[in-house]
Amino acid sequence: MGLSWPDVKLLGSLSPKSPSLPHVLHPASTSRIWLDNLSCSGTEQSVTECASRGWGNSDCTHDEDAGVICKDQRLPGFSDSNVIEVEQQLQVEEVRLRPAVGRGRRPLPVTEGLVEVKLPDGWSQVCDKGWSAHNSHVVCGMLGFPSEKRVNTAFYRLLAQRQQHSFGLHGVACVGTEAHLSLCSLEFYRANDTTRCPGGAPAVVSCVPGPLYAASSGQKKQQQSKPQGETRVRLKGGAHPGEGRVEVLKASTWGTVCDRKWDLQAASVVCRELGFGSAREALSGARMGQGMGAIHLSEVRCSGQEPSLWKCPHKNITAEDCSHSQDAGVRCNLPYTGVETKIRLSGGRSRHEGRVEVQIGGPGSLHWGLICGDDWGTREAMVACRQLGLGYASHGLQETWYWDSGNTTEVVMSGVRCTGSELSLDQCAHHGTHVACKRTGTRFTAGVICSETASDLLLHSALVQETAYIEDRPLHMLYCAAEENCLARSARSANWPYGHRRLLRFSSQIHNLGRADFRPKAGRHSWVWHECHGHYHSMDIFTHYDILTPNGTKVAEGHKASFCLEDTECQEDVSKRYECANFGEQGITVGCWDLYRHDIDCQWIDITDVKPGNYILQVVINPNFEVAESDFTNNAMKCNCKYDGHRIWVHNCHIGDAFSEEANRRFERYPGQTSNQII
Repeated sequence: MGLSWPDVKLLGSLSPKSPSLPHVLHPASTSRIWLDNLSCSGTEQSVTECASRGWGNSDCTHDEDAGVICKDQRLPGFSDSNVIEVEQQLQVEEVRLRPAVGRGRRPLPVTEGLVEVKLPDGWSQVCDKGWSAHNSHVVCGMLGFPSEKRVNTAFYRLLAQRQQHSFGLHGVACVGTEAHLSLCSLEFYRANDTTRCPGGAPAVVSCVPGPLYAASSGQKKQQQSKPQGETRVRLKGGAHPGEGRVEVLKASTWGTVCDRKWDLQAASVVCRELGFGSAREALSGARMGQGMGAIHLSEVRCSGQEPSLWKCPHKNITAEDCSHSQDAGVRCNLPYTGVETKIRLSGGRSRHEGRVEVQIGGPGSLHWGLICGDDWGTREAMVACRQLGLGYASHGLQETWYWDSGNTTEVVMSGVRCTGSELSLDQCAHHGTHVACKRTGTRFTAGVICSETASDLLLHSALVQETAYIEDRPLHMLYCAAEENCLARSARSANWPYGHRRLLRFSSQIHNLGRADFRPKAGRHSWVWHECHGHYHSMDIFTHYDILTPNGTKVAEGHKASFCLEDTECQEDVSKRYECANFGEQGITVGCWDLYRHDIDCQWIDITDVKPGNYILQVVINPNFEVAESDFTNNAMKCNCKYDGHRIWVHNCHIGDAFSEEANRRFERYPGQTSNQII
């Protein structure tokens, strides 16, 4: 059976001996090499039509795996089975709003102005005869705004009498649910039309920005005046703002949406509900990564006019109806803010890496400068890559001496501290105009390596609840654990080797649900050998285990160094790639999980000194953000627990962002008051 190009990409590798495939892009694969000596003329529809040594006949190794870099623009008529495209060819290439007054002083994004469409011969205005609110709704959606508002047409008509216009479009009649203006009924002026838009004027639209963009457009006060309840829809796993896997809140728990009958109308309802414009793409096949837990909705059918996805007809599904490989996603239209023009990378080997430079100053005095590398980390790098439009950060670098700084040598920003959710670096906390660096010189300035994909670790919370128990372990069996600081401080003054320590033990199963493998930050050359346990530590701290009081005070703690990050088990269609034996590579493959059993050393919290009472058990993966992930909000797991001095009740374990805000408040208000498990 012949395989198409996507099949080759998923199932095997190509040898690079053919000059047709010049770039090796990805880490060495572990799958079979299907093709070698591939020779194409360039006119073939598939690599199966190219000459080769035959399927599976190869003398290559995976160090010779081939790859390609494709142009952003696809061939006319191309259809991706995993992308639900606009069915009809777009006749209007782009739409923009041109401010009629105060053009130089208006902040971005532009929310009001004359509608202009890009036609093959340039930009033209649209005649406002018969222009409706439905038309404005479609235009605002294309420009990244969720809704429109009435505009003072009398003012613009008066202004239009003093200006000359070039009309290219008229008779626009939209229903309001279209994803693009060219899907509306409309007419183009012919080249020989001498009288255009008689008695009319250019169409004018005023859009309402979503909460993310309201502050920059000067409409923050208006947005804040409206009461806002907790959203019941969110996006997860997207590399850029306004894209991701669709998740909905039901019975205080977040779950995904099945992609059956998922289309642009449903995707647009999600986008507008979240404060973005209409949908650019409705994604199927878990293109934004697979979720975990419940799948709440299937066969969602929206008209496009609903205020919320929950208002659309849908089917409540059972476990047999859908799997997470069918999770639906969206890419939304976003307003143009211009933030990417205020940052750039220099010195890197590709456009995805380099020393970070930012533009500062006002009109007439704009110049570029560097960022101090002090405290620069993964979250700051994430914001920089997002602002650049390059996705996630795979590394945030505090030293960049190996990259040429060019002519830019002045450090203009320091003390940058980001939460990771900001759209640009100027939204992060920093020292302002006063620059203070502990280490001076261009070699100690900030750098990034960006990537379109990232890992996403998630703890299997139910397993923690099911496996938790107390063990009184003799001190003579804890020498290795003491060496690795896995016991409470009071253990240092214990009467070794007599006595025991009381340990809360549990298993932890950590899944990688992202779109890239989770790899230790340090290469194996810098891993530390621990003689006592006979293994390498690839990360100093991989997880934190804490016992907290209801008010958040820590009363006991533990930690887990990643002495062995490997693929314990994987989904059916995924092969293991990482194994610690024989000094092997460490990591967690996408679709696999690493299991730390409850009976492994240090897989515990030393609760010897904890008094009886109600507590919160908290486990945090990748607590120091050493390795980049697409989502850090799901790295923490919490459980209620009640300890009576002899037994412990563990229940209500959940991922930090799995519950609604109200459910989380109830959880923290009443820790340990109910019990469904006795250990």
